[in-house]
Amino acid sequence: MKVKTILVSQPEPKVENSPYFELQQKHKIKIDFRPFIHIEGVSAKEIRLQKIDLNNFSAIILTSRNAVDHFFRVAEEMRFKVPEGLKYFCQSEAVAFYLQKYVVYRKRKIYVGAKDFADLSPLIKKYKDEKFLLPASDQLNAEAPIVLDNLKVDWKQATFYKTVMSDLSDLADVYYDVLAFFSPTGIKSLFKNFPDFQQNNTRIAVFGSTTQKEALDHGLRVDIMAPAPGTPSMTMALEKYVIEANKGK
Repeated sequence: MKVKTILVSQPEPKVENSPYFELQQKHKIKIDFRPFIHIEGVSAKEIRLQKIDLNNFSAIILTSRNAVDHFFRVAEEMRFKVPEGLKYFCQSEAVAFYLQKYVVYRKRKIYVGAKDFADLSPLIKKYKDEKFLLPASDQLNAEAPIVLDNLKVDWKQATFYKTVMSDLSDLADVYYDVLAFFSPTGIKSLFKNFPDFQQNNTRIAVFGSTTQKEALDHGLRVDIMAPAPGTPSMTMALEKYVIEANKGK
């Protein structure tokens, strides 16, 4: 069956040269964007209930831009003056670059990993006498606690923000040829909003093996998978499928 409409379960890209817009124009299809999940901050009161006192930490481990935003939000809510000597351990260059939104980069002690959480290990080990805070979501990657425990450093995890399923009730009577998902929570959100969802002719695209597993566990047929050989991104996987499905259009 031909593809004319795609719903991407993420916010619309803010850059004009997004591959999604190129895909839309090149193949004359309609692509809509709608986050199936969103982030909500945890209140300072709730964080205090987790027995977190920001004064007790000399280093912060930041795994994402959300972690950066919510650490500084909570600090402001708690009227905590972030000390200039605080050390920042950022999982990637993108996170470190985003940190400049809140601090003067050249005046701070910032340490940057390559990409994965484990890449921070040599840096954290070098400063093993620090007291580390890991402000994270309620769905923290399981790798982080394992790495930190193995390093035998003084660290504490706290939930600063939560992943929440969005209200999608306005989509009840809207049909798309393809639904694209990027996380297991996105699949859960689909079924929370529409418990009786029937796939029928809707094609399901998923990114990552954990999203694929969640889809299969819910009885969905996965038609488009990324990353895959030759299609490392979702847009490339979608384009490959659209070309094949729309042959002779």
